[in-house]
Amino acid sequence: MSKRRKSRETAPKTKVRDIFVARPFEGLADEPEWVALRELVPAASAPLTLKPEIVEEYGDRSVILSTVLPMAWPAMSRRDGKVLIGLQRHVQSGDVSRDLAVAILNALSTEPGNTVSVPALPGPGLRLQDLLVDGSLEITMQDGFEYWLDVDQMQDATVKASLERANASIYPTVRMAAAKAAYWCRVAPDKSHIRWVLSEPEDRALDTLSRLSAAGELLLGEDTKFAGMFRAHGLLVPVWDIPGEPEGAEFESALADFAKRYADTLAVDGPLDAAARRAKQGLIGRQLTLR
Repeated sequence: MSKRRKSRETAPKTKVRDIFVARPFEGLADEPEWVALRELVPAASAPLTLKPEIVEEYGDRSVILSTVLPMAWPAMSRRDGKVLIGLQRHVQSGDVSRDLAVAILNALSTEPGNTVSVPALPGPGLRLQDLLVDGSLEITMQDGFEYWLDVDQMQDATVKASLERANASIYPTVRMAAAKAAYWCRVAPDKSHIRWVLSEPEDRALDTLSRLSAAGELLLGEDTKFAGMFRAHGLLVPVWDIPGEPEGAEFESALADFAKRYADTLAVDGPLDAAARRAKQGLIGRQLTLR
């Protein structure tokens, strides 16, 4: 055990106070994708690359980001040595980045195959931004959660039953190519959504959407409806209702056109005019905040 790691583990215990970080993924190259995987996507995974100093201290083990793990666990240390980290979990503090960093470090400190213990309030310390070699996430959309398990675990009848229940909860979701962190999903046989996590700060994104709304440029085409917005981890997520039958690929062109309108309008400076201010109030009234 290194002196630095030993000193952290033997330091006197102090009372842990929670804090709130509004944009926990700020500074990461793929901030909108982190938010999307955390809040919108049912089943996906991505490999993570640890910084050399973390590998030197904890060992060279594969770390895989997962939208969710069995029973919403924060982390798993698999028998084959791989570490899985769950983004969507039941217990969390006010800083999601800190939570995930602690889950990674605790999983790396856990023997393969053993249960990973993660504190609810981790206190001050390293965050994702301190642990990871930053870059674009190599996201794999998953049709099922079989990737959770070692091959030998798949033979267990109880595990199989649990896996079948988890797989049944996955709704059809497609990662769109026309815009980063945009996803199509079917929420009912006759209803689908497109959700796009915008990368700009909330105020700037809201002003841009307000200008588009005032100009009648907020839809993705005929038979679509602007349903409202999520506020998630400091970013805005506009949501469109679209017909249920077509697959997401059929809306790539419409989303690309909207993304261009959005980018062009984003470049507009100055205060909102009266029509845009009215539109802004209407949009604010259709916001839903996600924790």
